[in-house]
Amino acid sequence: MSNAVPPPGSGSPASASAAASAGVSRGTPGSGRPSPEALLSSLARDERRERLTHVHRVPARAASPAPWPEWVTPSLYAALTQAGLSSLWSHQLEAAETAHAGTHVVLSTGTASGKSLGFLLPALSDVVDGSTAPNGRGATALYVAPTKALAHDQLDRLHRLALPGLRAAAYDGDTSPEDRRWVREHANYVLTNPDLLHHSLLPGHEHWAPFLRALRYVVLDECHVYRGVFGSHLAMVLRRLRRVCARYRSAPTFVLASATVAEPAVHAGRLVGMPVHPVTEDGSPRAALTFGLWQPGETGNAWRPHLTPEPPHGDGGPELESQGDNRSEPEAPESATTVSLKPDGSGRSSRRRSAVAESADLLTDLVAQGVQTVAFARSRAGVEVISAAARSHLCELDVALGDAVAAYRGGYLPEERRELEAALRAGGLLGLAATTALELGIDISGLDAVLLAGWPGTRASMWQQAGRAGRAGAESLAVLVAADDPLDTYLVNHPDAVFGQSIEAAVLDPENPYVLGPHLAAAAAELPLTEADATYFGPSMPPLLDGLTASGVLRRRPTGWFVANGERPADRVSLRGSGTTLRIADHRTGRVLGTIDDARSHTAVHPGAVYVHQGETYVVLNLDLDEGCALVRVGDPGWSTQARSVSAFDIVAVERSRQWGAVGCHFGDVRVQTQVTSFLRRLPTGEVIGEHPLVLPVRSLPTKAVWWTIPVELLAAWNVPEAAIPGAAHAAEHAAIGMLPLVATSDRWDIGGVSTERHPDTGLPTVLVYDGYPGGAGFAERGYHAMETWLSGTRDAIAGCACLSGCPSCVQSPKCGNGNEPLDKARAVSLLDITLDGAHRRP
Repeated sequence: MSNAVPPPGSGSPASASAAASAGVSRGTPGSGRPSPEALLSSLARDERRERLTHVHRVPARAASPAPWPEWVTPSLYAALTQAGLSSLWSHQLEAAETAHAGTHVVLSTGTASGKSLGFLLPALSDVVDGSTAPNGRGATALYVAPTKALAHDQLDRLHRLALPGLRAAAYDGDTSPEDRRWVREHANYVLTNPDLLHHSLLPGHEHWAPFLRALRYVVLDECHVYRGVFGSHLAMVLRRLRRVCARYRSAPTFVLASATVAEPAVHAGRLVGMPVHPVTEDGSPRAALTFGLWQPGETGNAWRPHLTPEPPHGDGGPELESQGDNRSEPEAPESATTVSLKPDGSGRSSRRRSAVAESADLLTDLVAQGVQTVAFARSRAGVEVISAAARSHLCELDVALGDAVAAYRGGYLPEERRELEAALRAGGLLGLAATTALELGIDISGLDAVLLAGWPGTRASMWQQAGRAGRAGAESLAVLVAADDPLDTYLVNHPDAVFGQSIEAAVLDPENPYVLGPHLAAAAAELPLTEADATYFGPSMPPLLDGLTASGVLRRRPTGWFVANGERPADRVSLRGSGTTLRIADHRTGRVLGTIDDARSHTAVHPGAVYVHQGETYVVLNLDLDEGCALVRVGDPGWSTQARSVSAFDIVAVERSRQWGAVGCHFGDVRVQTQVTSFLRRLPTGEVIGEHPLVLPVRSLPTKAVWWTIPVELLAAWNVPEAAIPGAAHAAEHAAIGMLPLVATSDRWDIGGVSTERHPDTGLPTVLVYDGYPGGAGFAERGYHAMETWLSGTRDAIAGCACLSGCPSCVQSPKCGNGNEPLDKARAVSLLDITLDGAHRRP
């Protein structure tokens, strides 16, 4: 018997019998539930038929079962077999055996493939076996998840196992001081997140000495999340952890669980700083999946949800983009078949409806047909809009149906999230609008359909979200609804770029000096640094130590480098951003509402800015950069704000170059200077009602960039006269920023761009795209290596857009500091044609 009924804690679907008893229909043959193909046809009926641009079908996959390893402790074996598990999948066994043998391993397989069991078997076996040791502690394990919600979900599974001797506990920001002491002194399986590891456990490692001395396993769940600057920070935290463990004479085995990513062993190795064995062959069964690509209709042509007697209300306001929280999962198998459909080629130039508004209508249709559906949105605001609009539409049908839809996102209290998860599992909720907080491993079973309101950032994340449906073995439906931006529009009309490409590699740079330097200071506060620590931190450590010593952060003594003052350097490092953070506080009470990276403060919390936090609207009264605080007042003025800025860049060093004919392509170090000079006030209609000057300092960002140059004469020969170069280059820059995620795991908010008709360092018209983090994050470098693919996609996205002179689907940018002026769509295509012509002519 295979493990068709996975146990609690396996990360796999709950049993079909348990689901049936909860009253959740699985959509299996004979259940009366429409097939995925029929559901998709019902959504794309009548005037909406042209919105469905492509259908992709992923065939079912058979299981590859494997036997139990003999070393599994009897109590764990009994708990799992009582839950209906009599054998493993092949990848679970390989990962468990590898970790049990003491080899670092990364398990990279698809959604609902039971990855958790790959690390639970060795970790729980050793922990439970060691619980009878004389000191009562024995072996210990540390589980690190990117979110508190995921850690608590894992903790609930462990509690349900009821293993004798297992003392599992969460250690996070919600843990009381009394409970923290108990965890340090008694727990043998601790679940935490990178932030608590960085800010609490490592700086206070003396309090954790018994736990660290016995540490046998470190589990990194959903490790594909750790990319870019966040990944680089975590890589430093893990090196600090290894160093502290060595102080207590332990050398834990690292076990990483990941969605399917390119080169998982390389990514995992960069994170932990050691070789890691990959397990990538997925042995779990998977039912067939039908995947539709959907381009919303034009504004003003909203369509009536299925069975609703009245048209829906408006689109719910402008769609907000996320601040760079994109995740991951598996690529479609090569054997998948596709059905091509023609995109809309009407040539109309009006703006399309937002992905949020369109997804709300689709969610309404599916819930009205009894189809349990999750709609993923890219922002918290989008989640609230989708759920509110769907509830409103459904109440027109039946008031009770309105209660069957809810929102799920970060910022909710833990008990609220647990209630929502339980209601979804039990079938009380038919529709849920969610951020990626639900994507990261929360065990939700039996969903029939998934909607993706906008491209989630990577193919890996797309498959991770789509995998939320069909978890009980039934066929499922997924629909990607394009947002009104260049990348989304391009993807839904170029399905090969979605389904015909491999999963992206996760990008991080452990040697980024702007990340490594602050962590060296934090490490010195934990234990004095010595030259031998270069084995953890690499060859860049010595010169950075010299710089930290010269600046007074560290002090050198004969026994090593020490922190020069009583501060805690870890408190000055934001893992999920770069540099320092600023507090956002209520001006009346002083209550801190949240934090923001210093780098974003000028554009997001300048004086007069409208700031939204957990659905509440505030106006910024003052930004004190010296004190690191923005004071806000609650209240909705009825408008939004957008900062305007001017930018320039200096080329510091060219690392790589190549010539495409007369076109020069380059990658290297740059220094970008940006100054926010004013902000606009906009009504919900988009009308600008005022521009107000700001006096803020110039920000200087040393980073990595990719850029290309074109001679003025060549541009003129291709009908781009000198007077048109600024608009052509600016439009190409915007589109290139939006399209970089096609080849790199970035979000458009992770990167920036500058263009100029004649740059002083190059003497030529220059278009530059840079990483928005000090020292770079690896995105621009990926763009340089895949430049032809990237710019070809950019050119096609602009040329294929139906608008007349430029729109958010092609060359307009939601974060343009110049108010999207000047832009020349037609000549941007010519500029990119010149560039690519040079690429085709190169030797």
